[in-house]
Amino acid sequence: MPSTRDIRRRIKSVKNTSQITKAMQMVAASKMRKAQEVATAGHPYARVLNRVLVRLSERVDSSCHSLLAKREVHKELVLLLSTDKGLCGALNTNLFREVITFDAGKTQFVSLGKKGTQFLSRMKRNLIAEFPLSEKPSFLQTKTVSKFLIEKFLSKEVDKVSVLFPRFVNTLTQQPLKMTLLPLSGYHLEGKNLMEDKEEDVALNDGSLFIFEPSPDEVLDAILPYYIHFDVFQMVLDTRASEHSARMVAMKNATDNAKQLVKDLTLEYNKARQANITTELLEIATAQIAVE
Repeated sequence: MPSTRDIRRRIKSVKNTSQITKAMQMVAASKMRKAQEVATAGHPYARVLNRVLVRLSERVDSSCHSLLAKREVHKELVLLLSTDKGLCGALNTNLFREVITFDAGKTQFVSLGKKGTQFLSRMKRNLIAEFPLSEKPSFLQTKTVSKFLIEKFLSKEVDKVSVLFPRFVNTLTQQPLKMTLLPLSGYHLEGKNLMEDKEEDVALNDGSLFIFEPSPDEVLDAILPYYIHFDVFQMVLDTRASEHSARMVAMKNATDNAKQLVKDLTLEYNKARQANITTELLEIATAQIAVE
């Protein structure tokens, strides 16, 4: 059995760790609320923009637009959105499990986030670009990334562009999601979105609400790149919200575990201390009997 001194040292060490994790939990909670508000603020705009694309796709020949053209996939480019820091539970680990499923010989990667870059380097995957990302990403910052992806697709260096990121569902749930960014199809043009609103759907299903000038084709040419820029920006915001939410939950669990460990160690300390007292009393009693 460890000595009472060793147990006291362990209790002090765990209490110090608990204070650190509690502080990190509070900081993450503050950042989480702001990140969630920013991530969800763009959903109504994304829904309307998505409906406009649906209406446009019904009036034009999609095969005539380079960003909508489907090709046989020989090379795929994947944008990996991860975190810069750790201590956020299994968020990055779940993403990296999805990375392993891609064919290494046919897949190129672009990374946003130091953890993703480090993982791709360790796994010796084909990392062609790495972009820095600030704590509060702006639309102009992410536009640089989306422009790079568009250029790779239009130059036919790759036949498909996908994005792998942690989709923010709620504070406790973040799902790794692989989404096809280019060519635009399926998820985008079917009018799907993370937050559906039935009343808006009814209002926007009437194609007469949209008047396209100078022509649907020209409007589509102008709006498609912007839609991709906004889509990437929204996914980056989701990643930030997921990161802070996962870190807050992880730090809360660490704090709770530390408090429980302190209770267990305190109980062990009291037992050891009681055993020492009992032993000393027995020794005194034995010595007294011997003297008599």
